Amino acid sequence: MSIRLLAAFGFLLVGTGPGLADFDLTILHTNDFHSRFKPITADGLDCPEADDAKGACYGGAARLATAIAEARARSDNSILLDAGDQFSGTDFFRYYRGRLAAEMMNGFGYDAMTLGNHEFDEGAEVLGQFCELLDAPVLVSNIDVGNEPELSGAIQSSTVIERSGERLGIVGVTLQDMHSMSQPGKNVSFDNPFRAVRAEVERLDRIGVNKIIVLSHLGYEMDKELARETYGIDVIVGGHSHILLSNRDPAASGKYPTMIGKTAIVQLYPYGKYLGSLRVTFDDEGTVTKASGEPILLDSAIAADEATAKIIAEAEERLADLGARAIAEATGPIDGEQDSCRTGECALGNLVTDAMLHYARDRGVQISVLPAAGILTSINGGAVTFPDVRASLRGEDRLAWLQVSGATVLEALEHGVASGEELSERFPQVSGLKFTFDPEAEPGSRVSDVMVSEGDVLVPLKRGKIYGVATSAWVRNGGFGYDMFEDPLYHFDYGPLLSDVTADFLRDNSPYSPNPGGRILPKAN
Repeated sequence: MSIRLLAAFGFLLVGTGPGLADFDLTILHTNDFHSRFKPITADGLDCPEADDAKGACYGGAARLATAIAEARARSDNSILLDAGDQFSGTDFFRYYRGRLAAEMMNGFGYDAMTLGNHEFDEGAEVLGQFCELLDAPVLVSNIDVGNEPELSGAIQSSTVIERSGERLGIVGVTLQDMHSMSQPGKNVSFDNPFRAVRAEVERLDRIGVNKIIVLSHLGYEMDKELARETYGIDVIVGGHSHILLSNRDPAASGKYPTMIGKTAIVQLYPYGKYLGSLRVTFDDEGTVTKASGEPILLDSAIAADEATAKIIAEAEERLADLGARAIAEATGPIDGEQDSCRTGECALGNLVTDAMLHYARDRGVQISVLPAAGILTSINGGAVTFPDVRASLRGEDRLAWLQVSGATVLEALEHGVASGEELSERFPQVSGLKFTFDPEAEPGSRVSDVMVSEGDVLVPLKRGKIYGVATSAWVRNGGFGYDMFEDPLYHFDYGPLLSDVTADFLRDNSPYSPNPGGRILPKAN
């Protein structure tokens, strides 16, 4: 029986040997960084350099480097962990894939990381290259990569780290339904996360490691459930939920740390706005007796590390070359003007929704819907660059997918056309279906003859049938009045940027001919 279990059952005798001192540890942590190597606004968007100079921005790799160094200097024992989703989100990732992330993480001296869903966005090959470059161990206890040569030997279930003679067990875990969220490939599978963590915690306990930290990309609610159901976890460093835990911010989603029994749970707002700093005290049996801390806000009070800032500046210079390169050819202009897209079907709406449907089809999606507000301007014919695509779409829109009834799909379409012939930002651009629109009919009855693509044929929409729908995360959460999408049977809000999805679709279908239309038909007289 292990030392911790003996202590739990009261079998240890007091005075049988010399006492051991408590052990203090500072856990520094990040999550959901999403390639935000440059400073961001309060909402996680790219921050203009002029605003950064005025002290109005947050985060960035250079500030993070300083904060990590200063936090380490304040502690005798510290570790640095990442809870996943370093990948995706900016041009840095589009160009460097995981190479720049690995370089930065190696420079910062991470001790371990787990994988988020976005680490699989580019498949096993890109992830394998990242793991090979990364000095820190990559930990996922509930993954099986035995049939995937690109990831062979790249991922461990756990690792043991020593600090001041004390052994710390670090266990990684990620989401089980990864195939519905990202692109791990058919050779990679995922097991029940709770069962996998429990087995690894028990294994570590058997070899005498009684200080256990779980690196989790399960989300805050599942982290709390994991803590309730798994004996022996001391700390859970989480990610995926994109929330802030704090004792000072009134808008926080919970306390930092959130205590479930004797397990301390922490997580940060995404995009590198904060560095997590949790101080824990372990007793002789490895139980946490104290846990306290607060996320460190990376604002203008944190000086930028010059060496890191130089690396990022040089990396950004090379991005200029990427912007100048054509990713595709368009045989003609792709109309995205407001007069077109906010009153009816438009070519850019067809392109973007086709790209959304193409990406999400393997996730059970049959239909895509995007309000015209997500479309800003046209793309010229000829050579198309990635900045052309990005400029044509609403900045940080991410792909989301959900499951709803046909009745809900019809409600969404009716909502989208409710303004009749007037310009409306909520007008629905669609793929995977077609319908008839009568702007002169009464609101609520302007949509008819809705047909859904099934293979190569169109069949009538069925109100009682469940459909997979792709849209933007903003719309899925009720944006532009689409509140019928707020409570679906299933949803996932953390897909890639629509600009990335559209650019990749253009590249793969170059030369691209603008779609002639025929999805939104006028009412016959």
